[in-house]
Amino acid sequence: MITSEMINRINELAKKQKDIGLSEEEKKEQTILRKKYIEYIKGQVRSSLEQIKKSDPAKHSHQKCNCHKH
Repeated sequence: MITSEMINRINELAKKQKDIGLSEEEKKEQTILRKKYIEYIKGQVRSSLEQIKKSDPAKHSHQKCNCHKH
């Protein structure tokens, strides 16, 4: 799970990197935090995609939609 503190720290490190640079320890911390963030986002996307139900167009071909004239 990603906390607001972790996101704040990611942003702090990104700003510091642009302004004055990061120490080796800060670079390692930044890498770890970014990996955790990316994995969290991937998990959220996977979860969302798993909840999408596939529709069978042949099964519903007799139904009219409002997207165009039939």
